[in-house]
Amino acid sequence: MRLTSPGKQSCASLLAEFHAKKLDLKGERLTFSGVGDRDVYNITAPFIDREEPVIAGRVEPRDSEHSEVVFFHQRDGAWRPREGDPVFALQDPFFSRIHGELVVGGVEIFPHPTWPGRLGWRTRFYRGQDVRDLKPFATGPDGMKDIRLVELADGGIGVFTRPQGKIGGRGTIGYTRIDSLDDLNAEVIEGAYLLTEQFFPDEWGGVNEAHLLSNGLLGVLGHIARFDDALNKYYYPIVFAFDPVSRVASAMEIIAVRENFPPGPAKSPSLVNVLFSGGLVRQPDGTAVLYVGVSDAEAHRIVIPDPFLKYEAIGSAAP
Repeated sequence: MRLTSPGKQSCASLLAEFHAKKLDLKGERLTFSGVGDRDVYNITAPFIDREEPVIAGRVEPRDSEHSEVVFFHQRDGAWRPREGDPVFALQDPFFSRIHGELVVGGVEIFPHPTWPGRLGWRTRFYRGQDVRDLKPFATGPDGMKDIRLVELADGGIGVFTRPQGKIGGRGTIGYTRIDSLDDLNAEVIEGAYLLTEQFFPDEWGGVNEAHLLSNGLLGVLGHIARFDDALNKYYYPIVFAFDPVSRVASAMEIIAVRENFPPGPAKSPSLVNVLFSGGLVRQPDGTAVLYVGVSDAEAHRIVIPDPFLKYEAIGSAAP
């Protein structure tokens, strides 16, 4: 059975579908310490590094965009920086396991080359056997965030992209395939096939994490976003299935909203309703734990029904 595309979907329609489920979801704030008065948000899900769970988080002052990616482990009920681990001058960390290696990435900011006073950005990638072994190996195109890697069932590497601007509008998901991490570069990323039937022109989205499912399909954790009339931002965690052979994406669905989490501070009033999908950990009991950045100021987690189980039941990837 192959996936079929439903066509473009809006935040409004996805929200209506989410609220119709009447799920009783209650998130919880994660506690971080050891970083002074800086905020920790847009975290990864925990991953095992040197035999213990580690979270990578974006750490920055409330009034700044200049952040560091710090690796935390849990001690006495709080997540604390792990001594001896590297600290990267990046935003919005992510990780994957590719061919037995740990791949970590994040967004590097720099002065915009043509717009004085503004920032540009690019995605940087590091690889190694563990966090302390990480070395830079690839850089994405200038102006592109949300580039994510996933090892495929046949040993290839899926690459999700998100161009913006002349190509991609406010943000369109792309996909390509490479055989080796050595093949990852800006030219390959810019040449990705675009999934143009997902977002309306005034909304946008991206991939935050991809999971290889038991049938060879990819379970994608991402986000859909929009502005309101006052230019406040709204980000919602979404999931969908993707067939890496036919390059068809299923319908998207929202899996959590801001009201599911405790109230708290925001980096600015326009960012109160931003939920940035960090990662998802599937559990044996049919649930999953979603890790999110909240309001660009905090990090939370929430237990939800495993959103990928239904995708594993629909058949294998296209031959």
